[in-house]
Amino acid sequence: MARRNTYKEDEVLETPFEVRHLLRAFVYIKKYLGKMIFALVLSAIGGIMGLFGPMITQHALDDAIPNKNVELLLWLAGALIFTFVVGVIFTTIRSRIMINVSQNIIFDIRKDIFEHLQKLPFQYYDDRPHGKILIRVVNYVNSVSDMLSNGLINVILESLNLIFIVIFMLCVDVKLSLVVLAGVPILAAFMLWLKKKQRRAWQQVSNKNSNLNAYLQENIVGARITQIFVREDENSETFGTLSDRCRKTWLEAVMYSNLMWPGIDNISVWVRAAVFIVGLIFMGTGNVSLGVVVAINSYSARFWQPIMNLGNIFNNFINNIAYLERIFETLDEPVTVDDAEDAIKMPDIKGEVTFENVTFSYDESKTVLKNLSFTVKPGESVALVGPTGAGKSTIVNLISRFYNVNSGRVLIDGQDISKVTLNSLRSQMGIMLQDSFIFSGTIEDNIRYGKLDATEEEIIRASKTVCAHDFINRFQDGYQTEVKERGSLLSQGQKQLISFARTLLSNPAILVLDEATSSIDVQTERALQQGLNAMLEGRTSFIIAHRLSTIKNCDKIMYIDDGGIAECGTHEELLAKKGHYYHLYTAQMEDIA
Repeated sequence: MARRNTYKEDEVLETPFEVRHLLRAFVYIKKYLGKMIFALVLSAIGGIMGLFGPMITQHALDDAIPNKNVELLLWLAGALIFTFVVGVIFTTIRSRIMINVSQNIIFDIRKDIFEHLQKLPFQYYDDRPHGKILIRVVNYVNSVSDMLSNGLINVILESLNLIFIVIFMLCVDVKLSLVVLAGVPILAAFMLWLKKKQRRAWQQVSNKNSNLNAYLQENIVGARITQIFVREDENSETFGTLSDRCRKTWLEAVMYSNLMWPGIDNISVWVRAAVFIVGLIFMGTGNVSLGVVVAINSYSARFWQPIMNLGNIFNNFINNIAYLERIFETLDEPVTVDDAEDAIKMPDIKGEVTFENVTFSYDESKTVLKNLSFTVKPGESVALVGPTGAGKSTIVNLISRFYNVNSGRVLIDGQDISKVTLNSLRSQMGIMLQDSFIFSGTIEDNIRYGKLDATEEEIIRASKTVCAHDFINRFQDGYQTEVKERGSLLSQGQKQLISFARTLLSNPAILVLDEATSSIDVQTERALQQGLNAMLEGRTSFIIAHRLSTIKNCDKIMYIDDGGIAECGTHEELLAKKGHYYHLYTAQMEDIA
């Protein structure tokens, strides 16, 4: 059965190669402009020294050798060696400087992207495979760093080199120099033809690599699910398809890139042949000497070398400009959930939460909440129940302002949360998600994540409260136990208990528990209930739970359905109504029985 590619292709950018992209990148270059100019000067001096070589050779052929002037020949040989040594020394110093500059540019770009990614709303991550984000931070930045450092230096250097070669060549002989320059229009036509094809080909390579990286990252994270459902063969087939697309687009792009140097090389050979032919004709008339012909031919070879180098640099620019655009595309991604210009610091939260005619949708296809209004008093515990997709998690996400509402207002203690700083709001909230994320590091690091200045005693106290202390101590290294990526050494229940401790340690004014006990066994949950009661005491709390036995003691239960509150009351009141909650509760009790 044919496999389909489930990844949306990145848009192929139709804008031509523009200097504005490089001008924008200048912000990363200007910090190191002094070092780059110094490196350019060293390279320019080394290059000019090398250009004296053909002139030295001309004098040797026309003056020293015919006149058997050994002393002059030795001086010329010494000068030739000197120019070579100076060129090597300066080039080595320049190389070391530019390696340092290149790595600093990588660091700066990555830092900016990472800081921007930290600010982007949940919506950004909802819409994109994480592998596509990773490839921009790692691979693309690596690719463009050399272009922004050595690439720009080499463009200037090779252009200056080309100008100096023409000057030196004209100083030797004007007529033969014009023969060399006659090949330039032919080269220009060839470059213009090749440019567009290269750009589109390398953009396709960028897109296919992005898809492959996204699929690979997803399958590494989901390796357990793959093996559970015996999907190895199907996934290998899909990976093979994506990998084959990468291979084909890469080969096509390389084919166009590899046309550059043979094209320049062929033009160079024909021009140098023309120099010899025209030179022999002029030699027959006595207008030029053998030394002049050899010198011009040498300059001709040198003339095409910087052009070939510029062609390679141009190739590199074409290859990497798509990556640079993707980087800027990420940096330009709007931070839709951000502090307002006149945002104030959220005062100490007492805990009153109010929704005023709140309407919200993740996209235009479906409205999740419609004109939702309710008020929760400080210290109240509120349970949110209802069918999957009804909007329970959306409500708690809006309280933390992870998304902006479409219309209406969310208020805490009478303060519109869109008018306060995110840091002052979220720092007073504790949120426990169903997927308890554990970072690489020690167990202690994970518990301290939300309060970096917490003492060891505070960490142990929080862990004991949520029944995590005993299982942590069973590890050989206790709280210093290293847990791998996503907490691979821990069970789901252990991850949730560590997350409980992390949330409790931050001492939030408003607590959100989104299916927070879903992976904890009934026995542990009973032991945990006392700790949960301690966590809920004095705090406004929102609890989402499918296990209805855990929410019977909540002050208020809201049944969410069809974008609003279908029912609201205590456990006993809702059972007495014999409505949505009653049917849900009785059905669950029958399943348990």
